[in-house]
Amino acid sequence: MFEYTELIKNLAIKEFKLRYRNSVLGFFWSLLNPLAMMIILSLVFSVLIKSGIDNFPVFLLPALLVWRFFSIGTTMSLGSILGNAPLVTKVYFPRYLLVLSSNLANLIGSTLEFAVLLPLLFFLGMNLSYLIFIVPVILILEFILIMGISFLLASLNVYYRDIHQIWDIILQAGFFLTPIIYSSSLIPSKYYSYYMLNPVSRIIVAIRKILYYNTMPSIDDFLIPLLGGLLFCLVGYQVFRRLEPRFAEVI
Repeated sequence: MFEYTELIKNLAIKEFKLRYRNSVLGFFWSLLNPLAMMIILSLVFSVLIKSGIDNFPVFLLPALLVWRFFSIGTTMSLGSILGNAPLVTKVYFPRYLLVLSSNLANLIGSTLEFAVLLPLLFFLGMNLSYLIFIVPVILILEFILIMGISFLLASLNVYYRDIHQIWDIILQAGFFLTPIIYSSSLIPSKYYSYYMLNPVSRIIVAIRKILYYNTMPSIDDFLIPLLGGLLFCLVGYQVFRRLEPRFAEVI
């Protein structure tokens, strides 16, 4: 892979620029989008529904950014092969580099979003501790998970174009099935251990512990996303390699 370092860098930069192409505000949309969602949800759950969660914007915003990292990364991967058809059909190089570069571009964007989030949380009244240095570790674990799922989605979408619509539905359901707008403590105890097998739920809980509760995540908060990510990478990459030889024909 090291021999393709320059190609990976150029593809990642291209993907990052395409994300904000012809946009007046550019990267600022990455901040405005979750901020607008935070304001709307804060009004709903703090004023109308009365969630009872102190400083609900601080509770909500880190979870929203975690979800954006996951949803944008996996959605972008759907078009990482199809969107580069001329390269796939005319130039030989390992096709997995397209998936990798797409997710590296998303990692750069999400890292910048979290970098802006920290001073915003301070402005909103949070006292951040040394635990913030664990945030990059959590993001790397999420990146591994996203990569594994991306290999599956990118390869299957070449053969079955319905995958895009199916994944949209899964993401819509996932938004409510992960503890973004509510606390994981609301899950009944008899279902809690099964619920927390979801790596994304663990990642959200870990980020929330660090940035909202100022407490150290548990070993399971690291272990489950890591194992889930490695499992998806193993399965996803094997599926990708199995389907890759006919990409140029199918596209």
